[in-house]
Amino acid sequence: MFESLRLSVYGIWQSFMSYMADLSENPLKLITLILDLVIVIYILYKFIVSARNSRVWQLLKGILLILIITGISEILQLKILNFILTFFMPYGVIALIVIFQPELRRMLEQLGTNKFTKYFGIDKDLATKTKEDIYKVVIAATELAKTKTGGLIVLERDIQINDIIDNGVKIGAEVSPQLIVNLFTPNSPLHDGAVIISNNKIAAAACILPLADDKDLAKEIGTRHRAGIGISKESDAIAIIISEETGKISVAKDGTLIVDVKEEALKNILIKHVVLKRFGEEKTQKVKLLNKLKSNKQITKNEKDTGN
Repeated sequence: MFESLRLSVYGIWQSFMSYMADLSENPLKLITLILDLVIVIYILYKFIVSARNSRVWQLLKGILLILIITGISEILQLKILNFILTFFMPYGVIALIVIFQPELRRMLEQLGTNKFTKYFGIDKDLATKTKEDIYKVVIAATELAKTKTGGLIVLERDIQINDIIDNGVKIGAEVSPQLIVNLFTPNSPLHDGAVIISNNKIAAAACILPLADDKDLAKEIGTRHRAGIGISKESDAIAIIISEETGKISVAKDGTLIVDVKEEALKNILIKHVVLKRFGEEKTQKVKLLNKLKSNKQITKNEKDTGN
């Protein structure tokens, strides 16, 4: 048994040394090797990330266990077990194709469409995605206002509100106006509480927010509005409140309440305080850094010219 193992290790080592000798004779092959490894590792990484969020992950763990048992049976010379496992291995490949058929079909569809870039992570930039999500939120708020359906949507900004997300029901779905409207449908399980949008996802629903207890607030302001003001005071989040009595949309920001906001005004407020504040500042900082570098180079150049 140990002799067989020693021979196997020796054979692998000999192959490795032969390959390294070939690389030393032709260094250009090293570039091909690195490119090959990068592509394979990246594809495996994307596959594992996709698999972890589906039933494929459990199946992969089962397959890995079978492969380990097959290797052990080979080393320990468990011939009957090894024969059974290796005999059924080709049929296992066919079974895997059948089991993974939906995932394989989805991947092939992505290769044949513009979703190919999304599969490999070459997607639209975050600023564009955030802007599109805001448009979807505005559509949802407008629809809720038309039917006088009460709603409370919170957009997380720089300060994380994980404690609020944790007290609700985790969702983790893409931002969708239809989903947001359905979440606030009366008598549905998650209609009571706030929907939190964080990192371009609907993070959670039915979240309980801290209430503003300011005595300066008007008595007619209800619990939903007080909750929106409360979260905007304790963090930099922006809350959109839809009144079920009047159907009017309000926005809570920095502890203040803007009442009766129309669709276009709501869109402008969110674009200004979410997209432009975040990505505009990043762009400004980059421009300042570039200008500073250029200025330093110019000073250095002037000093050299003066020295000459």
